[in-house]
Order: sequence, then C-alpha cells, then structure tokens
Amino acid sequence: WIAPILLIIFGCVVLNLLLSAFAELRNAVEEVLSSLTERGTTILLMSKDCDTPGIQGFSAQVEEASDTPIPRSLRSHLTFKSPAVYIYTSGTTGLPKAAVLNQNRLLSALAVLSSNGITSKDIFYLNLPLYHTAGFIVGFIGCIETGSTIILKKKFSASQFWDDCRKHNVTVIQYIGEVMRYLCSTPKKDNDKEHKVRLAIGNGIRAEVWREFLNRFGNIQIREFYASTEGNVGFVNYVGKIGAVGRVNFFYRKLFPYTLVKYDTERDEPVRDANGLCVKALKGETGLLVSKITDIAPFLGYVQNEEQNERKRLRNVLKKGDLYFNTGDLLKIDHDNFIYFQDRVGDTFRWKGENVATTEVSDILTLSGCLQEANVYGVQVPGHEGRIGMAAATLKKDVKFDGRRMYQHVVSYLPSYARPRFIRIQDAMEVTGTFKQMKVKLMEQGFNPGSIQDPLYILDDRAESYMLLTAEIYKSIMSGSIKL
Repeated sequence: WIAPILLIIFGCVVLNLLLSAFAELRNAVEEVLSSLTERGTTILLMSKDCDTPGIQGFSAQVEEASDTPIPRSLRSHLTFKSPAVYIYTSGTTGLPKAAVLNQNRLLSALAVLSSNGITSKDIFYLNLPLYHTAGFIVGFIGCIETGSTIILKKKFSASQFWDDCRKHNVTVIQYIGEVMRYLCSTPKKDNDKEHKVRLAIGNGIRAEVWREFLNRFGNIQIREFYASTEGNVGFVNYVGKIGAVGRVNFFYRKLFPYTLVKYDTERDEPVRDANGLCVKALKGETGLLVSKITDIAPFLGYVQNEEQNERKRLRNVLKKGDLYFNTGDLLKIDHDNFIYFQDRVGDTFRWKGENVATTEVSDILTLSGCLQEANVYGVQVPGHEGRIGMAAATLKKDVKFDGRRMYQHVVSYLPSYARPRFIRIQDAMEVTGTFKQMKVKLMEQGFNPGSIQDPLYILDDRAESYMLLTAEIYKSIMSGSIKL
C-alpha cells in the first residue's frame, strides 16, 4: 500500500511544479494540443480558469474535494506485480522507450537511500530530472520514504551548486552522468571544502574525476551504484573503492544470478562456443553483463515494443533453454572481486584488431588541458575493417585547440589503435536529460568537412600534430589514396 500513496504524493507535487510553469511550457503544449484532444486526452491547469481552448482549470475542484481517505477498494486489485509507473529510458542509443516499473521494483528502489544511511535528519539536494529513474525514485520518492528534507533545484547549475549546498545546509547530494565532472571543471575557490555535505550517491563517476572531486571538495563519502531503468540487476559500492560500482557477493549472486560473458564488438554479439553457449569472461577480462530472468528478478520490458523487448532477452547463455537479460553494458571483475563499468555495447568499437573503450579514451582526452568535454566514438572508413576513433569535443573557456600539444598527449597515453584519428570541435556537447553523451547522430555524420560546419582535425604522424582536415585530404581518404 506504500507505493500507491507515495505515487499520489509524488504526482501532486510534480503536477503542481509542472502546472505552475505553464507560462514557460504553454507554447510547447499548444503545439501538440490538437493531437492530444483528438485522442481524448484531458489537459488540466492548476488554476480556476484557463482561456486556452482545450485546457481546463481545476483548482476549484481540488479545493472542493473531500478529505476523506481514499477507499481501499479502489486499489484492492493491485499486487506487487502491478505496474506502478512508466519511465522513459534516456535514449543514448536511439529513441527513448517507456520501461515498466512494477510495485515491487518501486519498493525495492526506495531502499537505496536508507541502506546508505540516509535518515530524516538529512537534507537532500536534488537537481536531476524528475522524469528519469534516478531523480524520481531514488532521489524524490526515496526522500519521502526516509523522511529527509528535499532541496529541489529546477535545473542543474555547476556554478550555483555549492552555494546552494551551503545556503541550505545540505548533507547529501545526488549525481548522475557528467555532473561530478562539471563540478570539478568550475573555477577553484578558497571555500570549496566549506560545506556540510557528507555523502554523494549516484552513478557514472569516472575514477579520475572521483579522485579530483575528493581532493578538491573534501572527505565526502561516495556511493557509486550500477543500475538501469529496465534492468533486473544492480550493484552498490559500499566500501568506496575508487572506480568500482560494487563487489561480487556470493549470497546476492545466488539470489540474482548474473555473469559476464565474452563479447565480440565487431560482430556486436556475445561469443559462443561449439555448443552454441556463451563463454564466461575471466577475472580481469571485460565482458557483457547478463542477468538471469526469474520471478524474483523479472524483465518487465518496454510498453508496446515487443521487438525491443526481444532484443534485450538473451537465450542459451550457460545452458540450453535458459533466459537472461542483456544489459548492453560491458563490465570487468578484478581479482579482488570489485566490479567496474567499462563501456556501453555499441560505444566500444574495434580497430586494427583491438577493442577501444570510448570512456577510457574520453578520460585521457579531457586530461590534455585544453578540452572541456570529449565524446569518443567509432566511424567507418571505406576500405578499412572496423571503425576508427573520432572525438567530438568542446574547448575550455578562453583556450584554443593546440594540435601539436594534443598529439603529444594522446601519443603519451594511448596505444596507436586507440588514438582518435579525427577530432571535431563543437561549441556545445549534445547530451540527454541525464547528461549522457549522444553518439548515434555523430557516428552517422562521420568526418566529411563538406557537410560538417564544425572545425575538423586529423591526426598526422608525420607532422606530429593534429592538422585541419581539408576537402582534399578527405577525398584522398575516401578514394583510398591515404591509408589510415
């Protein structure tokens, strides 16, 4: 019964937030108003009246509504397996898809904050989108469950982040994607360590950023976790091992059977043996994380999208007839049993017979001194097997791209097959609502200077520098005159 009540509370709060911002959203609503009304969708505005045809004011009805408790009979049909909410995936590899979360999954997610020691005495700073799982369930509803005070920020701001924390005596912050790196990229201040934040909880922080964050902002406990909206397995790094998302636990693995299997990035499929079964990845070896689909760990799938549902199901994994959930994520387990996120399937690409992990290359590029962000991906080149490395990047403020310096940096830190052959300088990085970098469109656009307005550079070993990619050089590459 807790989940429906929490959802009602959440719905009321979010409805007030959204409808109070109607002036901002009015144009967007009116653009699709006709299609909504054709479908019979009721559109309500938190006001007594509304002069826009098709939108009804309903605050008067709210004021007149009875405060009598809602009858239990209205929810008597609900079970732990009943749908609780639809959450759209972030859409890093395509269009967002509506994933189903049932009541049991919702209740399980509520334990994330309390299991990390967050109580009613904590003040929680939330600036993530409320239309995604992290901000909605872990942050917002999790705080309702623990009784914590929520400081709800309308939009993430790196420059205002710590001032907000000091102003409201924040003790717990939530992060996702690139948030922590954005904070580390702000100008250093003398009062960086003057705050009451004791805990940061979230996912997606990279090891180098993790170290920088602690050095700069003080002794803050970081609880990095791994999970996905539609997934049936998750990990939490309780011990604070830098870079890890968790640790192998015997009892957890019995309850939620998961494994890492070898993955062929060139064929974009798991490696299988002569019997057609997947091959387990060894300790220290990167593999695809798959989790067995069971009654305890179900895969509820996406709404009205059976094709995508089937793509996430993996059959005949360890034995004939078994069924696993394909996370689409590549992870690694070290010899101390710590688990590390490596990359997304599709992000990792193969060049010169070697696998290139885009997150690793991106980390190296941003340490060069001139790049603010780097989004690494592979692009196809005629006459070449696999995909060659390319990076879309933004520059730090008041810094110019130095091709020679960048060349020396990548040569010093990356093997030849992993060095981005092309670099595209952009004014701004395109990201999802949860700050995940978009790659698909960039991959499709490739490296043609004739169709891309952004400055393009190519790695030139003879000149020991990144040089401007001209139309002549591009033609030579496409014709095969220049081999990469």
